[in-house]
Amino acid sequence: MSEAYNKALLPDGLRDLLPPDAAHEASIIERLLHIVGAHGYERVDPPLVEFEDSLLDGAGKGVELATFRLMDPVSQRMMGVRADITPQVARIAATRLAKAPRPLRLAYAGPVLRVRGDQLRPERQFHEMGIELVGTDHTAADSEVIALAAEALMSVGVSDVSVDISLPTLTPTVCDAFELDSESAGAMREALDRKDAAALQRLDGPAAELMGKLLAAAGPADSALAALKDIALPPVASENLRNLKEVVCRVGEAVPGLVLTIDPVENRGFEYHTGLSFTLFAKDARGSLGRGGRYLAGDGSEPATGFTLFLDSIARAVKPVETGQKVFLPFGTPVGTGRRLREEGWTTIAGLEASGDSVDEAVWLDCSHLLVDGHPTAVTRKKE
Repeated sequence: MSEAYNKALLPDGLRDLLPPDAAHEASIIERLLHIVGAHGYERVDPPLVEFEDSLLDGAGKGVELATFRLMDPVSQRMMGVRADITPQVARIAATRLAKAPRPLRLAYAGPVLRVRGDQLRPERQFHEMGIELVGTDHTAADSEVIALAAEALMSVGVSDVSVDISLPTLTPTVCDAFELDSESAGAMREALDRKDAAALQRLDGPAAELMGKLLAAAGPADSALAALKDIALPPVASENLRNLKEVVCRVGEAVPGLVLTIDPVENRGFEYHTGLSFTLFAKDARGSLGRGGRYLAGDGSEPATGFTLFLDSIARAVKPVETGQKVFLPFGTPVGTGRRLREEGWTTIAGLEASGDSVDEAVWLDCSHLLVDGHPTAVTRKKE
């Protein structure tokens, strides 16, 4: 194995993003931020690394196992590399923006790093982009966030978007209502995570029977809501279902044609969520494009909701935007000529030394045009 190859080898889950893919992903990020900005979400930019005790506080506890740690040589305190930006934004809302008017609308974008990936998302470093709506527990906030997530994806070119809505607190609520011990509750959660109806039947008992009905209710929003209506649930869970119905109605009105599904017992990946949550998919995209939902910000007293989008997955699902044509400027071209062409929308590639054949150099540098007598002229020859 060559030395050059060894230097190019990266750890599992990490990669170099090369042209034009890096520009494609960056363009999507800026377009998404523009879309949410038009809805009043203002951008914040937290640091990549924080002290461990603040990074993993509150909502951050949900990503503790995914967080890289390192010792800060300056303060001699343990630090963590963020695995998710949402807890950082929650910290900002509760501290630096504690006196800002509520509801508070914040947006962000940046890289995250995780200890390990999983089967659907083997990447350990990728860019997140998202929003947080802090300071309200109204169902209108849940509806706004879900509708905006779908609108944002559609606006950057993702087709056939669907939203799977879940209630990750429903399973523990039912377990508590039936006073299940930790072993029985764990077995039930494992069966639900695997969507294993047969395993639930083997557990037996009224709690398992109820969870089996909830598992069977999953599906398109209309049919799921109809099935859930006939299931007798504990009072708190019944209130959650009423809120769910209202959110589904609002989102359907805001984004006509959006595919909505409901999985009332899904809770994997919603470690710090405390209420209605959701996952975003697209027909031809690998895995999920993002997720979001309710959680508690700050010290756990302030309601919040939001979404996080995964830019690598979105970039694979969106066709790159056509970039401006490139024109090769032979060595010695006046500076003003290049400036004029860029103002007209051209991308200019300047020759750095006199060459024997400007056409050859233009072809070699993948330029579509060559400057001839002050005017861009199409290059017909192709690179071999």
